Parts: sequence; C-alpha cells; structure tokens
Amino acid sequence: MHDDLTKPSLLDRLSQWLHRDPDTRDDLVDFLHLAQERNLLDSDALRMMEGVLGVSDMQVRDVMIPRAQMDVIDISQPPEQFIPYVIRTAHSRFPVVDEGKDNVLGILLAKDLLRYYAGEEFKVRDMLRPAVFVPESKRLNVLLREFRANRNHIAIVVDEYGGVAGLVTIEDVLEQIVGDIEDEYDFDETEDNIVPESGTVFRVKAVTELSDFNAALGTALESRDFDTVGGYVLSRFGRLPKHGEKMVADHLSFRILRADSRRIYSILVEKLPDTPSSVIPAEKP
Repeated sequence: MHDDLTKPSLLDRLSQWLHRDPDTRDDLVDFLHLAQERNLLDSDALRMMEGVLGVSDMQVRDVMIPRAQMDVIDISQPPEQFIPYVIRTAHSRFPVVDEGKDNVLGILLAKDLLRYYAGEEFKVRDMLRPAVFVPESKRLNVLLREFRANRNHIAIVVDEYGGVAGLVTIEDVLEQIVGDIEDEYDFDETEDNIVPESGTVFRVKAVTELSDFNAALGTALESRDFDTVGGYVLSRFGRLPKHGEKMVADHLSFRILRADSRRIYSILVEKLPDTPSSVIPAEKP
C-alpha cells in the first residue's frame, strides 16, 4: 500500500517530462508513449513518429528491392514485346538496361507509353529519364530528403564495387513511417487469421499456422521447413510470388492477395476437387 502511495502517477510522470527536455532518443520515445497513454496522441500518430525516428537509423539496404526481384526492360526489346510485361507488373517506373542489370541506361515512365498508343514516333532511348544511383549505406532520412528535393521517386542501389544491388522507391521509404500501404484485401487487426469468403473460398493471413489452417479447412498441409501458410506457399513457388500469382497444390488454389518485395501478407485459398499441381502467372489487369 505504501509503495502505491509513493509511486508517481502517470500524470506526475507526464508533468515531469513536460518540464524538461528528453536527454536521449529512448527518453523521447518514452515521452511519446506517455502522451499516447494520456490520449494526447492517437496510436497512428505515435506509430508514425516512431517510424520517423526509426528511418534515421535505417539504410537503403534495409528496404531496397533486391536485384533478383527488379522488374526491368531491356533496351533491345521493341515496345510490342515489353508492353504486356509493363501491364502485367503494373509499375509506374521501370529501369531500362542494356545487356544486364548492371548497365542501367535510365528510367522509363509507364505513362510515356501513351505516345506509342497515340501513334507518335516512339524510341525508348529518347523517352528515358536519368537514373539516380545511391549506395546501399545511404541513410533513409537522407534519401527521403533527396527524393523530395529532386521530385524523384526511384533510385538504383549500387554496392561497394559499383554493381547494381537493387532499387528503392519513395514508397519503400514512406512505408517505414506510415506503415505498409494497404489495399482492399488487408485484414483488420481484430479479424481472425482465416476469413470465409464463400463455402469453399477463404482469405488467409500468411502468418497463419499450418496446424490452425488444417484444423479450419480440414486439410493436411505439411512443410518440413515452414510452420505457416505463407511459408508453405513460398516453398511451393520456390521464390517470392507477386500480387495476383496463383498456385494449385494439394487440391487447393492459392492466389496472392498482398505481398511486397520481402514477404507475403495475405492469400485467397479455394478448396478444389482433384486438380494437378501448377503455378499460374499473375493475371493481366
């Protein structure tokens, strides 16, 4: 009882913080959490403030899209050959390379392809915007400042030997501050991991344990190396799949609802009759 009386209240602690400057970053984070507990900040504002602080400690290599997962256009390809690829991948900007990803000539904006459809003379080389190159070690807060100053949205990441290590976009940086940019298939945090869409179709979070998935759907999925549905799907694809890609295995259809360059978030699962296993590319929009 005595300890409760002598222990400073939350209001007392907050008042102490308001009358002095935080000495360290940890002190500042503690202060922000106290403000949130007092409803002076909502949880979204707190998360973004913590994201801003975290960005200053992160480097480009922490968020970049790896070289192997870069979607690029080869300068030798005619428009009629690469335009279906542009539509399928649905990016707004594409690095254009010459005989390999280490030789980036520039950036092609997807909107510039309208000139091709308008019947104008179209040469890819003439459409290219200059490529910006940044080192893997560049701080994200510095990169964001440069993106804003130069009105640039994409940069090519190079390693210490000058080779292309990947690419980074302004969206990759902003997601560290505001959280992952969500789409219509995102789950509410309060929802279950498995949400029925119809009698045989389910929306499933990738982090769902295989044992829970099997219990809910009456299946018997197994993976030697993974415990989650996302890990199982990743192992069957043999690579990180993209949004819209499909896979059929164990009498189930898996369609990727949401994924980024680093992980899968959600999957649409449909129970099927006896069907051979296969991997189906992402559908065109």
